[in-house]
Amino acid sequence: MATARPLPEAGSIFLDARGGDRALRVSWHHESGLVVLSLWRDNVCAGSFRLAVDEVPELISMLRAGLDTAYERVLTQPVAHRTA
Repeated sequence: MATARPLPEAGSIFLDARGGDRALRVSWHHESGLVVLSLWRDNVCAGSFRLAVDEVPELISMLRAGLDTAYERVLTQPVAHRTA
C-alpha cells in the first residue's frame, strides 16, 4: 500500500463520517485523462479507482439524482421529524 503523496493541483479530500482517519481523495490527472478516487486510512492508500474523464458526467449525474432525492425526502418530512 502506498503512503500519502501530495494531491495534484486539482483534487480534494473528503473525510468519512465514521471518522477513524478514513478519507476519500479525488484527484484529476489531466495529462492522462483520468480522475482517481482513492480510499485512505491512517494516511495509507487502501485502494484506488481510475475513472476516465468521459465517464465523470455520468457519475456526477448519479450523485446529483441522489442528492435531489435526499432533499425531496427532507422537505416532505413533517417538521417534528426533521433533525437539526
